[in-house]
Amino acid sequence: MSNFKNARRLKIKRRVAGAIVPSAERPRLVVFRSNSEIYAQIVDITNKTLCSASSMEKDMSAVKGTKTILAAEVGKKIATKAQQLGVTKVVFDRNGFLYHGRIKSLADAAREGGLQF
Repeated sequence: MSNFKNARRLKIKRRVAGAIVPSAERPRLVVFRSNSEIYAQIVDITNKTLCSASSMEKDMSAVKGTKTILAAEVGKKIATKAQQLGVTKVVFDRNGFLYHGRIKSLADAAREGGLQF
């Protein structure tokens, strides 16, 4: 069953890929969600990772609560790291995942942290 889900996600990802147009001023904020963890990266136009945040980092173990709360903390963290690099505007790449639940929580927290998309 998971093979079908992954194939469906990749099909959505290919379909949406044309709408995601990064530039030098607006790098991509790429999100990946597994069953237990969530990851976010700021990637520039040459596909070089500028900064990243994930729920697996050491300081994230102190956060208690649901996976949605953890995703919000990752969103705040990636926004803080991006601000330190001088990145304020990004293009949100949900990577084929539906925009609700943990993905939405991460995006909302990143917006609250100062990222614009």
